[in-house]
Amino acid sequence: MKLLAFDTSTELCSAALTLDGQCLSRAVQAGNRHSELLLPMIDSLLAEAGLTLRQLDGIAFGQGPGSFTGLRIGCGIAQGLAYGADLPVLGVGTLEALAWGGGAGQTITCLDARMHEVYYAAYRRTPDGLVCLIEPSVLAPAAVPSPPGTGWHGCGSGFSAYAKALDQALGVALDGIEADAWPEARAVAELALPVFRAGGGLPAERAEPRYVRDKVALKTCER
Repeated sequence: MKLLAFDTSTELCSAALTLDGQCLSRAVQAGNRHSELLLPMIDSLLAEAGLTLRQLDGIAFGQGPGSFTGLRIGCGIAQGLAYGADLPVLGVGTLEALAWGGGAGQTITCLDARMHEVYYAAYRRTPDGLVCLIEPSVLAPAAVPSPPGTGWHGCGSGFSAYAKALDQALGVALDGIEADAWPEARAVAELALPVFRAGGGLPAERAEPRYVRDKVALKTCER
């Protein structure tokens, strides 16, 4: 199966192309330049593989949570490319991709959500994929719930932005932290592949971001 995947939900802009078991990928720290970087990355991958969009089987994108602007860029590009090439699309959870890319058996994912909050979830890896034990949510770092047991691996920028508060909230549950881990397109592709193989793709017009938070800025009195 030939699948294009990309993620623009964080500062990292990444794209990947799966080719019947092989994977080509690109990733760059983009800041706020996702809109100018992503399409050239996709063109580069397709050129390297000698393929056109119409030769693909589907398009997957990082659905969120994450940067509101980044999510809209990713979803919009997924819709536009899929509509033009008549391809199915699939949104993959940003925190799920972060957990999958880390490779640990038990992962607490925590991304800096700004506004003194984090995007937070917990997953356990099984032979059949990831099981979500704590659903994605946006919380104050000191208020995150600790998953059951110990031996959890922490991934994501939240662990560097709010290290002290998260350490106090999670305590002995953590056995290691990878604060520089980001959701990447390769993980988005790997999670999307079995869904596409099972016929689970959606029409382009049904692609949508998953924001989790419905507030984008603090009021003056909250700052």
